[in-house]
Amino acid sequence: DLETQYPDLTTPDSPTQRVAGKPLEEFKKMPHMPPMLSLNDSFSENDVSAWLERLENYLGRKISYNERTFFCELKIDGLAIELVYEDGVLVRGGTRGDGSVGEDVTQNLRTVEAIPLRLSDGYPRKLIVRGEVFLSKKEFDRINKEQEKKGEKIYANPRNVAAGSVRQLDPRVIAGRKLDSFQYDIVSSEPASYAEQFKTHEEEHEALKKLGFKVNPDNSHARDLGAVLDFHKKINEHREKLAYEIDGIVVILNDNKTYEDAGVIGKAPRAATAYKFSPREATTTVEDISIGVGRTGVLTPVAVLKAVNVGGVTITHATLHNMDEINRLGVKIGDTVIVSRAGDVIPQVNKILKNLRTGKEKTFHMPAKCPVDGSRI
Repeated sequence: DLETQYPDLTTPDSPTQRVAGKPLEEFKKMPHMPPMLSLNDSFSENDVSAWLERLENYLGRKISYNERTFFCELKIDGLAIELVYEDGVLVRGGTRGDGSVGEDVTQNLRTVEAIPLRLSDGYPRKLIVRGEVFLSKKEFDRINKEQEKKGEKIYANPRNVAAGSVRQLDPRVIAGRKLDSFQYDIVSSEPASYAEQFKTHEEEHEALKKLGFKVNPDNSHARDLGAVLDFHKKINEHREKLAYEIDGIVVILNDNKTYEDAGVIGKAPRAATAYKFSPREATTTVEDISIGVGRTGVLTPVAVLKAVNVGGVTITHATLHNMDEINRLGVKIGDTVIVSRAGDVIPQVNKILKNLRTGKEKTFHMPAKCPVDGSRI
């Protein structure tokens, strides 16, 4: 009421500015400098060991171990964001996009309570930080129950809801979805001396906390590869108890100077890796095998599955790639199969449970005519 009466008193960090402004017609572009990198994946202990070996080969020396050699973060299944603060006030926030240019979604990120509109004391003139926006399992269930009541489509997983919410042109939509956010990286600052003072990645997390950002309390330092593997195992065993979805841990060389010296390979830093969890599996049946026709005319057999939930995602289809793969698996229509999500993302058929066959299963043959236009294949 006060701000309505005296508009000049409205400041960018006012609580009334969490949800403000009319729906946008479109998002503006937001360039990232330096680029927002992705991470190379590791799926086993051997992969992590090979990553460390490649890193040491590139640096031309062995990593010297101490109590805080590595910093391990939980890999949140959410959407990467960048936040820009000037004089302690949030002025811009954007999505990762292609790493070089994302979308300016400031209006939407303001609605996320975990993202401070104004920083605590001790901030530099300008600060750029990066983190993740995500949806808790509890909030995801609540939204899906609402969707069900309305007779509307049920969402597949929390990540899709988070990503879709952040890209809503109307901030009122995202405000009703109670997104959460952790920040994990200080990218740059003015003066530069503020960002340069941190010797380790772990120190950056402590600084983010002091500035008023929410950081993940389950992140931890690790002495050596053995400690990293132990941390991965411990988190994997307790992941179901977490309030949000994760698909692995991020292992980072804690020393910032060595991290910078290691540089970038492709679009990923050499001194970090995403150590993913083994794909979750479930058993279902192949109800049919359909043919997908690609842009170039390539025909791909696709298993039509009895709907099954794998790691919070409902799977109804999985590519079988080609006849060689069908023959290798020995899959037939009607088979009971074990399916997983490769890298916790792409549905795939892992194994056929031949001992459960009834004799009614049918062998699949590629069609002689195109299912789209009927022309001869």
